[in-house]
Amino acid sequence: MNDIVQIPGNSTESLRSLLHGLSTPFAAGENIGIKIHWGERGNNDFLPPRYTREIVHWLRDSGAKPFVFDTTVLYSGGRRNAKDSLKTAEEHGFTENYLGCPVRIGDGMDGRDIVELAGGDRHFPSIQVAAILRKADGFVIFSHFKGHMESSFGGAIKNISMGMSSRAQKQRMHADAHPILNPKRCNRCGLCAEICPTGAAVLPPEGDPVYDLKACIGCSQCIALCPRTALKIFWDTDIIAFQERLVETAAAIWRVIGPKTVIVNALVRIVAECDCLPGNHPVIAPDFGFIGGRNPVAVDEESIRQIGKKPFDSAHPHIPWKRQFSYAREIGFTP
Repeated sequence: MNDIVQIPGNSTESLRSLLHGLSTPFAAGENIGIKIHWGERGNNDFLPPRYTREIVHWLRDSGAKPFVFDTTVLYSGGRRNAKDSLKTAEEHGFTENYLGCPVRIGDGMDGRDIVELAGGDRHFPSIQVAAILRKADGFVIFSHFKGHMESSFGGAIKNISMGMSSRAQKQRMHADAHPILNPKRCNRCGLCAEICPTGAAVLPPEGDPVYDLKACIGCSQCIALCPRTALKIFWDTDIIAFQERLVETAAAIWRVIGPKTVIVNALVRIVAECDCLPGNHPVIAPDFGFIGGRNPVAVDEESIRQIGKKPFDSAHPHIPWKRQFSYAREIGFTP
């Protein structure tokens, strides 16, 4: 069930070969959600829609009824609410007309279409997730494998946890991350105050920016987008806790969707930062093709093994990303 399939190359034909090599749990007539990230407004590194369309064709050829979805996010930009997110999807080519299937928001147009799942591990007694979880017969988790400033890498685990949880659950995972300023690097451009979704960052008429940590939701967008890298993450608790929360949320979701889910990672255009951030980000590794399987931990581990840890450790030093895999085993979220 957990056999890994890998196909080199970055073409749709390579992805098609991988898909036809995967065992699937889907039956004709079932509604299958394809979880993707269609890129933040201004981002140029997201996976182009032709790959998602290939997955749609694969599912339709088997008799399934696919749809594509993502959820709303914490930070400002083109995906904070459903209306803007669907507009961003359209601008990036993810339309029903092109893909051949509906494009939806998993937590509803108001971000409140959510359900509670049992947690019970170290951090969360319950997990709040998008209600789309209960409205599909199965899922394909299609992830762009790339760097990430808080988890070092982003793949299937993160696409499930952050990507399928409610906005409240996203905040719970980020809760202990806050910005800390290096005044010597700051040029008072005001970008942090401009993009802060809660008004926690303020640029006074004189002096350095100030940050209200009670209002801060820990989304870290100000840190990621600061043009002078004058901000870094300050953790109220050990950064390991974030890795564990990420995994714990994904594990709770996986207990529900696992038997009817296929995982596909795209190891193409492997850049330093998440598709959540606007702009062009440096490529940190060559293309390795596509990796698929039936367990997100196994597929992410194989993705790291193929690429190697050096690109991620260089892009985001001192992130204890290995804790994601060790903690997954501790809580039974294993291949």
